[in-house]
Amino acid sequence: MPKISDQKRESRRQQILDAALACFSEDGFHQTGMADIVKRSGLSHGAVYLYFQSKDDLIEALADDRHRREAVLNSVVQAARDPLDGLRALIDVYAQWLTDPAGDARRRVGIHGWAEALRNRRVRASVVEGIDMPRAVIVALVERAQHDGLFKRDVGADAIARILIAIFQGFVLQKCWGQDFDVKACMVAVGSVIDGFRTTKPVARQRTRT
Repeated sequence: MPKISDQKRESRRQQILDAALACFSEDGFHQTGMADIVKRSGLSHGAVYLYFQSKDDLIEALADDRHRREAVLNSVVQAARDPLDGLRALIDVYAQWLTDPAGDARRRVGIHGWAEALRNRRVRASVVEGIDMPRAVIVALVERAQHDGLFKRDVGADAIARILIAIFQGFVLQKCWGQDFDVKACMVAVGSVIDGFRTTKPVARQRTRT
């Protein structure tokens, strides 16, 4: 069998993952079989099984890809010199993700993953990892803000992080249900929630008259 280049190998892997993402998004995990993914990919059964042996392998690979993308974004946010700026940047990132039409399939698959995590330990481990990653970033930012005297200390950093994550999870659900809502206005509301933890009220910016 002739060898293929690393670039071609990665291209085929992504081709299979794209097919799996489309199938899972449309029909969920249980209604999708490996045969459906093979057909959608345009490759042979043998080619697909060289990369992934089961649906669980594909589910985990899709989750890993998402985790890698989020890790890059989270590292940028965490590097912010001002923890409040880091939290605002995180809000902006998730607002862009919610409004990206190309992300619809990934949001739907993510919700399928939440449901599958109730019965599949392997999927649950991947889902929890995906939640723990941004939670750790938010906790670090909040702890920095508390250390600098910017945030109150009567509420734990982990509790604040879980509240913010729960809010964003709710937005994902509403988006996938097809509810039309003003994401920008909602992000302003999330900012007000964060301001509620501050030691002093934020000063409203005055417009400079020309």
